Amino acid sequence: MTHDPNKEIQESSLIGRILSMEALLLLMGIASLIYGIVNDVTMNIFWGVVIIPGVFLLHKVRKKDWAKHWQEMEAEQKAILEYEERKKNARAMQKKDNPDEK
Repeated sequence: MTHDPNKEIQESSLIGRILSMEALLLLMGIASLIYGIVNDVTMNIFWGVVIIPGVFLLHKVRKKDWAKHWQEMEAEQKAILEYEERKKNARAMQKKDNPDEK
């Protein structure tokens, strides 16, 4: 048998994903929820209910392409500034053409 480094990297990647922070948080939330329900402990139920959706929110936030998001936000801000500048220039030209009007 030959040693395949790609397979080793793939296996460590799989183990890393299984033991990731999100997976551990999800397990903690489920365990807290189950413990709270079984032993009728309100705080554990509360934390379980808070942690489980929080893990999915965390996963969504980490998955998002933030560089692209900030580029889109900058482009939108630039477009708004250009629009306001054109509007301001149009008003100035209108006042220049009609000096009698207020």
